[in-house]
Amino acid sequence: MRGRFAPTPSGLMHIGNARTALLAWLQARSAGGAFVMRMEDVDLTRSRTELAEQALADLRWLGLDWDEGPDVGGAYAPYTQSERIGMYEEALAALERSGRLYECYCSRAELAAVASAPHGLGSEGPAYPGTCRLLTPQQRAERRSLKMPSLRFAVDAAESVRFDDLAAGPQTFPPAAGGDFVVKRADGMISYQLAVVVDDAAMGITDVLRGEDLLDSTPRQLQLYEALGWAPPRFAHVPLMYGSDGKRLAKRHGALSLAALRGSGIAPEKVVGWLAAVSGLIGKFEPVRASELAGHFRIDRVTKEDILITDDLLNRLVE
Repeated sequence: MRGRFAPTPSGLMHIGNARTALLAWLQARSAGGAFVMRMEDVDLTRSRTELAEQALADLRWLGLDWDEGPDVGGAYAPYTQSERIGMYEEALAALERSGRLYECYCSRAELAAVASAPHGLGSEGPAYPGTCRLLTPQQRAERRSLKMPSLRFAVDAAESVRFDDLAAGPQTFPPAAGGDFVVKRADGMISYQLAVVVDDAAMGITDVLRGEDLLDSTPRQLQLYEALGWAPPRFAHVPLMYGSDGKRLAKRHGALSLAALRGSGIAPEKVVGWLAAVSGLIGKFEPVRASELAGHFRIDRVTKEDILITDDLLNRLVE
């Protein structure tokens, strides 16, 4: 059993991130497994070193620890994506040899919706129609003389993708859900979809617990695992937390960051107890250490509904 948490250091760690980290940590620790911390900073335009350091400090303050990570090393180092580019290029070369990649010359405006950060397929708009998949060699040469291409993975449109999710239950996605997808942008940046597959496979990750917003990314990743000849991990996608404005927690909810809660003098045990209560792991709001939850954690006890942080819920945390 090898679990992991892999934040993107583009903003402060908020309580939604902290909840996912806590659940992933509990899943690993309750099974006597290893827990890996990985920093997903492949998008260098958004990622900041100081935020990566802040995230690690905040999670340690919360009471979480890890057996391998950017600050402790380990057998599968480096644990920072920006230091693993060579591995992604090797995977791209393997995909190219197997005929699963093709060059895409669609304009930047047409590709603007391709998310570099993980937010699920819903953030990308309509499925890519395969515009560049059937270009002739002459057409590709003509377009290549005008602009650098991105690289797309040609999905298998023949069969539906099925998998059993430990939290969300059995899943079935239609053939070619979302269409062919970018694995390397024209500016050279590796996509989240490819990087996360390479990293989890290389690090021997057996279990991935993450937010439900990434559930519809899983079919893409499973196709990459299959194309690369690697065994996929087990997946568990848990419901999300939403702010009082009804929007998924993000950088704009700065008052709900772990840094802000630390700064206000709230004890980490109170934060952990609050997260455990809203997640259905304990029956009342009371301070508790993360280590005290590990002995009786079961993923089927985690709430199946998204969590809306009402004023009443927030008051139980900050008062």
